[in-house]
Amino acid sequence: METIFALSSGSPPAAIAVLRISGPCAGAALCALAGKIPPPRAAKLATLRDATGGELDRALILWFPGPNSATGEDLAEIHAHGGRAVVRAIEAALGALPGLRPAQPGEFTRRALINGCIDLSEAEGLADLLEAETEGQRRQALALAGGALSRAVGDWQEQLLMLSARVEAMLDFADEDDVDADDAEISFINNAIEELSASWRHWLGRPQAERLRDGLTVAIAGPPNAGKSTLLNALAQREAAIVSPQAGTTRDVIEVPLALDGIPFRFADTAGLHAGTGDAIEAEGMKRAQAWVAGADMLLWLGPPDDAPDHPHICRISAQTDHLPIAAGTDLALSAKTGAGMAELHHWLVDTARALLPGEGEVAINARHRAALAAAVDALDDQGAQSDPLLIAESLRAARGAIDAITGQAGTEAMLDALFGRFCIGK
Repeated sequence: METIFALSSGSPPAAIAVLRISGPCAGAALCALAGKIPPPRAAKLATLRDATGGELDRALILWFPGPNSATGEDLAEIHAHGGRAVVRAIEAALGALPGLRPAQPGEFTRRALINGCIDLSEAEGLADLLEAETEGQRRQALALAGGALSRAVGDWQEQLLMLSARVEAMLDFADEDDVDADDAEISFINNAIEELSASWRHWLGRPQAERLRDGLTVAIAGPPNAGKSTLLNALAQREAAIVSPQAGTTRDVIEVPLALDGIPFRFADTAGLHAGTGDAIEAEGMKRAQAWVAGADMLLWLGPPDDAPDHPHICRISAQTDHLPIAAGTDLALSAKTGAGMAELHHWLVDTARALLPGEGEVAINARHRAALAAAVDALDDQGAQSDPLLIAESLRAARGAIDAITGQAGTEAMLDALFGRFCIGK
């Protein structure tokens, strides 16, 4: 395997620049620049020199022999001064050494996965952690990167293997031509399968990780001139959308990302919904608005309450109360212009969001995890309460394959490329 190197800290200039070297030539590379290899996991001061003997920098060097390193292979770190010229000079010196090349995005973490230091779900958590912008995203990503899901998967794998072993034992001791399984043993296995399947269904019912990562979607909808754009601007505290007394000013969906109380949201100001005038652009705008309303996690409806669409998380708002009467049957009255009712709307958004997001200490699963878990549930449900050990063994085998995909034991190269492409070069 080739030896890779990269800057793993932030872009220079900075106080300190951390460069990592991983692979079989890492020790030789460290010797070439620093003239020595320090004791494992002990930071030592050294003068770095290039191939001509010219001084590059005075830096701290660290040595992590494999397999007990972040990548599972020999790993060296150089903590140098963070000026651009210093970093470029060290990278040039490393690039001139035989057997070394610059790392690709996510390649250090990919090697950690390949070498068994982490599994795929932990790598996904690390990717989410690098992109986390809110406190909720940080906590969720840290739990995933720390192996919370991996530990649950490990328990499931152990249970599946135990059940598979019991089924195989029944087959081994049965007559090949006439398998007559023990009824009590079959009943025990079927009950255990049902309990495992129920546990997976509970996990599938948990809040979606995408809501926390990408933000809860909130559609602001209603007829023209209902105050939708004014409300969006008030929430964003800036002129995100054009406000005009002329009906139909908003003809497309305007998305604005916001964080309220550390919770990420994506608000969408949609085109006014009405009978239409035959204008093609207006019709397309209303079509997009209706799609947003149907797919949004929450809906702020600024029209007549009786005209509100069915939605599980809707707030019927009587807007523009600074000059309009409060409509009967609304959930909340406000004026985005004066600020009246905005605090109540803020509380409704945050309280509703918390019910849709993972709770404290609860690990959410992403779309890939859900697909694998759903496949495992289907594999067990398809066999039902079977009495034939051969059919039970096959359903357990299919379920194991689906569960293994969560941690990457049944992963594909294309899926790994997509994941690690999200990482920065030095990670």
